[in-house]
Amino acid sequence: MTILAVTGLKREAEIVGTQGVVAVAGGGDAASLAEKLDALHGDITGVISIGIGGALSPHLKVGDVVVGETAIGDAERWRCDADWRVRLAARLPSAHTGPVFGSDVILDSAEAKAALYERSGALAVDMESQVAARFAAARGLPFAVLRVISDDARHILPPAALVAMKPDGGIALGRVLKSLLRHPLQVPALVRTARASNKAFAELLRCRDLCGVGLAGLDG
Repeated sequence: MTILAVTGLKREAEIVGTQGVVAVAGGGDAASLAEKLDALHGDITGVISIGIGGALSPHLKVGDVVVGETAIGDAERWRCDADWRVRLAARLPSAHTGPVFGSDVILDSAEAKAALYERSGALAVDMESQVAARFAAARGLPFAVLRVISDDARHILPPAALVAMKPDGGIALGRVLKSLLRHPLQVPALVRTARASNKAFAELLRCRDLCGVGLAGLDG
């Protein structure tokens, strides 16, 4: 039995792709990610959207953990598997529980985050949950969401961060350097963003260890 972990970045996939888990990185491209998932075959017993994400709720801070009750897309909503959600919450007792929004585009401003929070009520946003949820629903598989906050609701991503992700989930260093050359004043903001991301990655690793084999999806 295998749990499918859907992430955005290779680094996330490397963290969560452990015993009982196969991880697929989307690279911020919803269409490409959907194709990768549709091509998968084998004994998949559950799907989890997992990794770092942005806060929509102003009450969340960097390093906070969100366990999804539902995943929301632009015109869709999927309920997360209740048993899996309960197991995740039990192993991560400090986690926040609520809706998570899956967006096809990066939210690059505090205003965009505030507007989405007002419209959807979602606690956090990522770029994979909607794709993972559709895949799980199409195959009749249990679905879960676990996201660690890497930028709070007031954080504005610098231009270099907006171009950093490659389709395979890696980091496009060339594009980052070009952006820095064009906008050198963004360096302090990029450093703050990197520090926040590193804190979130460390928390993601802790969550993986606490959740155990199969990210709590192979129990019961």
